[in-house]
Amino acid sequence: MSEIILPKFVLIQMLQDAAELGAQIALSKSGLLKPYLSKQDAYRLHGQSNVDRWIREGLLTPRKDGNASAKWRIDRIELEAIAKASNRHTYTMVKERG
Repeated sequence: MSEIILPKFVLIQMLQDAAELGAQIALSKSGLLKPYLSKQDAYRLHGQSNVDRWIREGLLTPRKDGNASAKWRIDRIELEAIAKASNRHTYTMVKERG
């Protein structure tokens, strides 16, 4: 059996991230927050290199409605979840219990 050990600041950050995502989901479902962002807005929030890397790695799926002239759109919650999970594994340690 394994035990996951988290520093206190990481646990606090994870709980804050979960609360923020929950609030964004609620605001999006209520129509108070747009559920999709343009690629430019995603770049502005998280940097072009990060967004492009997440797309290239298959973590983030941009969607395009309509014809060739239609704009790409990115799901806000998907983007934020990926951004919050990015590099989180570097903060955790797994301790084997025998």
